[in-house]
Amino acid sequence: MVDLDSVAARVARRLIARGETVAISESSAGGLISAALLAVPGASAYFLGGAVVYTGAARQALLGITPDDLSGMRPSSEPYAALLARTVRTKFAASWGLSETGATGPTGNRYGDAAGHACLGLDGPVERVRTIETGSPDRAANMRAFAAAALELLETALG
Repeated sequence: MVDLDSVAARVARRLIARGETVAISESSAGGLISAALLAVPGASAYFLGGAVVYTGAARQALLGITPDDLSGMRPSSEPYAALLARTVRTKFAASWGLSETGATGPTGNRYGDAAGHACLGLDGPVERVRTIETGSPDRAANMRAFAAAALELLETALG
């Protein structure tokens, strides 16, 4: 398993070196992506903010995404993760928007995804989406895996 603190520290160093910023939209990770980045000293140089978008009400209140904006897509999908990343980047005027949406477990979500399913989105100088499947019903382990995978997605894009 990836050490969340180590990957967050590497991402932080790269963002600082590049003079770039990040904003986070996370769901099933429950704030772990933001917490990992904020645990690195100097976070105010690169971390602009984050939102735990766990419900439709949170999505609308925190990011301003309406049901009409979701036309033709469903939560816990790559298009939805891309929308979240793009929206959080725009809302915070960040260099990068990073998002996560998934099903932590112990059961799947109402959209038919099994526990351990997550979609990640990245919006910035490059755009990426990725789906991961841990195959595990372990809620806490999935939360950490989703957070680590999201940070690794950003790390790869930062070079």
